Amino acid sequence: MCVMQQGLHVTVIATVYNEARAIERLLDSLAAQTRPPDEVVICDGGSSDGTADLITAWAAKQPGTPQVRLIVAPGANISQGRNLAIEAAAGPLIAVTDAGVRLEAGWLGALVRPFEAAGTPQARPDAVAGFFVPDVTGVFQTAMAATVLPLADEIDPARFLPSSRSVAFTKAAWASAGGYPEWLDYCEDLIFDLCINALHPAQPSGFAWAPEARVHFRPRERLSSLWTQYYRYARGDGKADLWRKRHAVRYLTYGVALPALLGHALFGIFARWLGWVGLAVGIAVYCGRPWLRLVRLGRDLSPGQWLRAALWVPVIRAVGDAAKMAGYPVGLWWRWRHRARPELHWRKGGRALRREKMGLRRGLSDRRA
Repeated sequence: MCVMQQGLHVTVIATVYNEARAIERLLDSLAAQTRPPDEVVICDGGSSDGTADLITAWAAKQPGTPQVRLIVAPGANISQGRNLAIEAAAGPLIAVTDAGVRLEAGWLGALVRPFEAAGTPQARPDAVAGFFVPDVTGVFQTAMAATVLPLADEIDPARFLPSSRSVAFTKAAWASAGGYPEWLDYCEDLIFDLCINALHPAQPSGFAWAPEARVHFRPRERLSSLWTQYYRYARGDGKADLWRKRHAVRYLTYGVALPALLGHALFGIFARWLGWVGLAVGIAVYCGRPWLRLVRLGRDLSPGQWLRAALWVPVIRAVGDAAKMAGYPVGLWWRWRHRARPELHWRKGGRALRREKMGLRRGLSDRRA
């Protein structure tokens, strides 16, 4: 039986920008937490749709639990907004989520349980990774969720880099990791995750895994929105120098393998059927996992709706990949133009931190010997 530590002060933080349509959904789910936060700090990046007024009005109706503090910082990006909110937090433990999600009632309790269950403060983890699940309606959103969102049983906790829709960490770990990278507009949570991992060079991950800390996230409702989202993600990858191999494989697939198979199927001088077989196998591999997810996510669809959703999967994948291939070189070009900025070379800092910690560990081992 674990010894529970009472009185651990938890601050939930979030950033918002023009979220008038969805902000009360998040706030209501925060108020319904079985383990209420001690305070909520929200940073508004300068909304023009009345989001800040809605937050203020909602907070005024509450009996004081949770206490909501609003910071308005026009022009702040996501990283800047999160850092401002964390700096303003009164307690030692930070839980992070996003506007546009709905939190399960047990979300915060599950997210902070590994901290509270630790026998001593020294035994607490630096960070805990929660999870997010699709909140979908209709054929297209179901297909979108099956295509772009992993299921919990697909996650390897040792390699998982959590979204900041559902994550918690100590304020000390946030400071040691350098905070969220304010030079980066997208993919900022991945860099932060990697810096948290760098604090624990001898462990596969710096995050404890809490899959029951779930938030419900609505995927994009249109292909145009998907394009914008994935273009920005890939541009962030380029700026941050992330996932070189993944992007290289994507360019090779669409630029070499697909034209070769299609060319052979249409114009080959022998056994054109091999080209068609290759294309069929490629599509099956390309869409196999989303189709398997669709079996589970599409249980409420009729057979006709399920078939339509299945046909949407390759379209969604192709549009997302095209957006990534368009965005990644834009990010690389930005990185090249700003290559003198020291914060762009975050990997070197991470390696130096890992070397320092490993040296410290070796020194401690020598003294113990």
